[in-house]
Amino acid sequence: MLERAGQILHIPTKTEEELVEAPVRLRRALEELGPTFVKLGQVLATRADVFGMDWIIEFEKLQSHVPPVPYEKLKPELTKAFGAPPEEVFSEFNPDPIGSGSIAQVHLARLQDGTPVVVKVRRPNIRPKIDADLRILGYLAQLIELEFPETRRYRPQQIVEQFAKSLRRELDLAAEARNMERFSKNFTHDNTINVPAVYWSLTSETVNVQELIQGIPGNKIAEIEINGLSRQVLASRGADAVLKMILIDGYFHADPHPGNVFYLPDNQIAFIDFGMVGWLSKTRRDQVVNLLASLAGRDAYAIADVLQEWVDGGGVDDDQLAADINEFIFNYEHIALKDIRITALLNDIITIMREHGIALPADMTLLFKALITLEGLGRQLDPDFRMVEHLTPYVKQVILERYRPEALWQKGKHGLRETINLLSGLPKDVARLLKDVRRGNVKIDLDLKRLDSFGHQLDKSANRLTLGIVTAALIIGSSIAMTVPGGPKTLGFLAFIMAVLNSMWIIFSIWRSGKH
Repeated sequence: MLERAGQILHIPTKTEEELVEAPVRLRRALEELGPTFVKLGQVLATRADVFGMDWIIEFEKLQSHVPPVPYEKLKPELTKAFGAPPEEVFSEFNPDPIGSGSIAQVHLARLQDGTPVVVKVRRPNIRPKIDADLRILGYLAQLIELEFPETRRYRPQQIVEQFAKSLRRELDLAAEARNMERFSKNFTHDNTINVPAVYWSLTSETVNVQELIQGIPGNKIAEIEINGLSRQVLASRGADAVLKMILIDGYFHADPHPGNVFYLPDNQIAFIDFGMVGWLSKTRRDQVVNLLASLAGRDAYAIADVLQEWVDGGGVDDDQLAADINEFIFNYEHIALKDIRITALLNDIITIMREHGIALPADMTLLFKALITLEGLGRQLDPDFRMVEHLTPYVKQVILERYRPEALWQKGKHGLRETINLLSGLPKDVARLLKDVRRGNVKIDLDLKRLDSFGHQLDKSANRLTLGIVTAALIIGSSIAMTVPGGPKTLGFLAFIMAVLNSMWIIFSIWRSGKH
């Protein structure tokens, strides 16, 4: 408030809430809305193709701070799942949880033979709450697409649908146990990677009982060397394990952050928490390998080809896309391959995609997140860690696998089988088509461009022709009326004037249409 010339001036000031940036306000709102919306924010943190880095940084701060369910309320759920009270099923059961999340909480226990285990139990009545929240999210996504058409290229409804699928999978703790078993089988011949064993006799949709991993938590870096482990070896083995999951198995841990990793004696690594996993089809894996190989080879055209395959509707300016990719390649032209950081590389690619409205396919968002998280984990262990050095051999291996005689033979057999099926079914298809033609069941839909314009032009031409005929009749009629003795000369003169005006309008109309 200022005083000038006897007047008091009120200068409006922004409230504290208005001074806070939009990403911070949204993050706070998600925290207040509850666990489902917090998890949505965590998923949005993987969508760098949609949001800028200021938004991503705020989404990554979201953590599920959920107070644990008291044991008295949890005990009926455990008793129902086990068919007996926990005190009878286990020789020991700690009622105080060691961890509490939005969906489940974790307790320590011992089997009757003394084996230490982890008991992960779903929070009571969590499914109806999540279903209600997902319905609200679905409605909001639909409303956003209707009210803001420019957001449709990012497919908000598809993001919510993908999130709903992921969240409902996390609700099924037996599904997480199946994930663990599958990963364990994929690393059967690698004794450096461990996955907790599952006790299926005690596991169900609401409870997951698994082996207790006793090692150094991934976020306690200082204890690694104290216990005689090598940070460089751990970084190398962790990177190789996740890259094998992605490029070889096509089934990967989608969140390999330090909290989900333990370091064991002899530089072994254990992964836990398999609630969020990613799956890549063979086609998608080929696209990923093509993209990574193109990035390594600095091939702008090959990169553009892969990005174009991810375009889902809407036009993309090919020339501008190629120009942006060439500029991106130029920026990395003089950097040695071993010195390139995958995180920076992927972030630059994502920025180009966002500028051209190319949204990442849903199954690729988890992959990009896993790669970025993995490089962060590796550099945390070893400041000299180079992700590209581990990535390159796997890319080469996958490319060589494509051209092995066995792989080519399998592709040839598949193509031959499809061709034979097509040819063998052709006579039946032709016969069926002829029957439909005879019965009048064949409909042909023609989509002719400018059909409406053509009809409009046809109407104008017909009107012009009709007016021309009327004008000719007026000229003839007026001539007769004006030349016949005793005829209506005045009426004939007016008809002649009208015919002249009509003629002038027709001539002008024809001239104007010729101009267009």
